[in-house]
Amino acid sequence: MKLNRLLLVPMVIGCLLLMACESPDQARDTASASVERGYVTDMSSFTSFIEQRPSPDAFRMRYPDLTLVLPGDVATKELRTNNSRYFAELDTQGRIVGGRFQ
Repeated sequence: MKLNRLLLVPMVIGCLLLMACESPDQARDTASASVERGYVTDMSSFTSFIEQRPSPDAFRMRYPDLTLVLPGDVATKELRTNNSRYFAELDTQGRIVGGRFQ
């Protein structure tokens, strides 16, 4: 019985530490994300999403059909008129703060 308690305590502490590692920004990204399929047609919704400073992973989860081009990524220069490729601008924390469709 005492051995079970000794094993349980480190497991509980480990779980608490893992939960504490998740930042509020990560929790907000996953909680507020609904998947938008296809290309961007609702620009006001897209702009509101970008104003939340999402991480690139949160962007890809929300808009899985868009091509996200980050600074330093190699991309072709073909003309796309359907808002299917977004060139993101990042802040110092690596969060998307703006960008343009191209």
